[in-house]
Amino acid sequence: MLSITLDPENAIVVLEPQGTLSEEDFRRVRAAVDPFIELHGGLNGMIIHVHSFPGWDSLSAMISHLTFIQDHHRKIKRIAVTSDSNLGNVAETLGSHLVAAEIKSFGFDQLADAQRWILDT
Repeated sequence: MLSITLDPENAIVVLEPQGTLSEEDFRRVRAAVDPFIELHGGLNGMIIHVHSFPGWDSLSAMISHLTFIQDHHRKIKRIAVTSDSNLGNVAETLGSHLVAAEIKSFGFDQLADAQRWILDT
């Protein structure tokens, strides 16, 4: 299950995985953010808020995740990963080579700091 919270005023989406990620999770993210992106041209940011990366429930879920990244990374200015694991550091290092969005990692309890960073453009 993936909790999806879109803050339309600040153009930020917060994703909070609660268990392994599924294909349906990425369909739901698309349904939540694509109409907003279509109307406004993009998002200021995305926050992935999770203690540690839960993985995917199938190969098709992983492919859906990678397809989502490919289709959306130019439409999101900044991505913050708030986590107590190395997920944020890995995303920051690898992501800087693979996606157009700026990526920064924060501790799990630094959600407000991540939001401020996204809005400080």
